[in-house]
Amino acid sequence: MDTPRPPATLADVAERAGVSRQTVSNAINNPDLLRPDTLARVQDAIEHLDYTPNQAARHLRTRSSHLVGLRLSPAQEFTANMAMDRFVHALVEASREAGYHVLLFSGGRVAEGELPDPLGGYDDLLRSTAVDAFVVTDTYLGNPQTIGLARRKAPFVAFGRPWDDPGSTHPWVDVDGAAGIAAATEHLRAQGHERIAWIGWQPGSRIGEDRRAGWHRAMTALELPTAGLEAAVEDSVLAGGRAAASLLESSAPTAFVCASDTLAVGVLGALADRGLKPGRDVGVVGFDDSQVAQVMGLTSVRQPLEEVAVHLVAALRALLAPGHVAESGVMLQPSLEIRTSSTRD
Repeated sequence: MDTPRPPATLADVAERAGVSRQTVSNAINNPDLLRPDTLARVQDAIEHLDYTPNQAARHLRTRSSHLVGLRLSPAQEFTANMAMDRFVHALVEASREAGYHVLLFSGGRVAEGELPDPLGGYDDLLRSTAVDAFVVTDTYLGNPQTIGLARRKAPFVAFGRPWDDPGSTHPWVDVDGAAGIAAATEHLRAQGHERIAWIGWQPGSRIGEDRRAGWHRAMTALELPTAGLEAAVEDSVLAGGRAAASLLESSAPTAFVCASDTLAVGVLGALADRGLKPGRDVGVVGFDDSQVAQVMGLTSVRQPLEEVAVHLVAALRALLAPGHVAESGVMLQPSLEIRTSSTRD
């Protein structure tokens, strides 16, 4: 077996190009200082040797780590929510293509009975200048993360619009959840359903309220009844199943639109308990298009998380580039992935 060739060094590039090490360094960091023919010769050598500049040394020179910080939220038990996993993967890929890497961190351990520190982990990274900027994924009204980072003048972009904060100036990217739920409701009506129930989250979630607004708007436009056809519960499979059972008993809906795949999975369980088949007997639509939805044949609203990540990274690059202005906000449209849980064929 051939011995793998060791990574090329700056000295290797200098020797192949017939220039000094400083010239190679200038070609990488200050190419305008070199004559075009010299720069071309060094670039050819870099490409031939597949040379990668030392990132640590570059950090010392430019004060840029090319690292983006993303704080992970605690794992949620008994849910089907895998959207954050998909988003993280998309962000890592988009960042890599732009020359950045994602640094994942947590807010630290929380003792029983104590509330988590909303800025836990951020200050440590800011003091150490370990990252160039942050991606924030929770943008509820008064969120201390966005407020704290803005006060510290730390660069950040957000996945999620700044709810009820029109004066906010940080870049953000969001998905129109209300439009996605409205499309789901219209799809169920096209399948012949008139009593379409909504199972959402408990009051306080602006994202949940926005999704409910999409259902209510569509039902009103379609001239369908809404009274007695909604429930607000915690985001768990058990709660979704109980809400569906209660609505089936009291209001006899023929279809359900849910704020999450987790709640929709609970609905599927309630239907199974009653010998009802999803799609043929009762239509069911979730939100997030999780792997669970794909495996179970659950129709679901899919967020374009790969596109979200690309826009966020573009905003980060603009934010960190002197003289450039990032877009203040980008709203993307979701799609409806139709499967057997909502079709009567």
